[in-house]
Amino acid sequence: MSIPTTQKGVIFYESRGKLEYKDIPVPTPKANELLINVKYSGVCHTDLHAWHGDWPLPVKLPLVGGHEGAGVVVAMGESVKGWKIGDYAGIKWLNGSCMNCEYCELGNESNCPEADLSGYTHDGSFQQYATADAIQAAKIPAGTDLSEVAPILCAGVTVYKALKSANLRAGEWCAISGAAGGLGSLAVQYAKAMGYRVVGIDGGDEKEKLFKSIGGEVFVDFTKEKDIIGTIVKATNGGAHGVINVSVSEAAIEASTKYVRANGTSVLVGMPAGAVCRSDVFDHVVKSISIVGSYVGNRADTREALDFFARGLVKSPIKVAPLSDLPEIFEKMEKGQIVGRYVVDTSN
Repeated sequence: MSIPTTQKGVIFYESRGKLEYKDIPVPTPKANELLINVKYSGVCHTDLHAWHGDWPLPVKLPLVGGHEGAGVVVAMGESVKGWKIGDYAGIKWLNGSCMNCEYCELGNESNCPEADLSGYTHDGSFQQYATADAIQAAKIPAGTDLSEVAPILCAGVTVYKALKSANLRAGEWCAISGAAGGLGSLAVQYAKAMGYRVVGIDGGDEKEKLFKSIGGEVFVDFTKEKDIIGTIVKATNGGAHGVINVSVSEAAIEASTKYVRANGTSVLVGMPAGAVCRSDVFDHVVKSISIVGSYVGNRADTREALDFFARGLVKSPIKVAPLSDLPEIFEKMEKGQIVGRYVVDTSN
């Protein structure tokens, strides 16, 4: 397969700097890496944070962002095993880890102090060719729609892991804060596939329509409902057994600690810059609630999340746009105007 020396990509040279769609070099894979011809890449809110540089984690500069890349293996380093040219492969947020520390040994590679992050500390998938650690790259079944599967590689895996962290049982209520966004719309579907009843919190008629179309049961519109906490407690007859917070609102996170059921779990996923999770200590103790953080999933979580997708139980509500439109997509994301998930086509 002929591999060019240059390619199209979106790169920025400083935080909040110009997002330049331009010719950049095609990277050379290291001994342990795949070179993937990226066909599509999902656009995640984390990509916006990487561009803003507003997280307390240093970002690589200059940077090609993106960490939901789906494509085809076109080259590989000499140490790579278990892959062949032509395989479908996915680029995830976690590009690589040391595989030797306590966290890696326990399957918590994302917590590795030496974790390498696609589209943050490692040039990511907003380019036509990108490298990925062969151990962490996701194996995508042949014949898969690469545009549809792209968001599963981060958004899907992330919410699936969060749902597992909520320790729910089939038939219990799961509230999803930010239910019609890129992560939330997938969380609703995974929750339904896992047998949970779903309450969605989001704003606007368009988002309610999406929520209902993917199987959500009760929608609470925060732009119309004055007593969000009371409404959820009433609808669930006592509060949600588990809450998945994928919104980037500090107030919404605090509210989740109040409408979660006694002995329930509020899972923190969305990370608004500088936010704090507040919980009334008296209620926290008397209700015996748990507040847990859930980061991205490991390799097993990825395999399981992709299996739900492959069996048709989860579908990505996507809008496909050219890679060159990325600046406009980021602008919409900043304004909270995105319903579902944008996926960029790297071929234009």
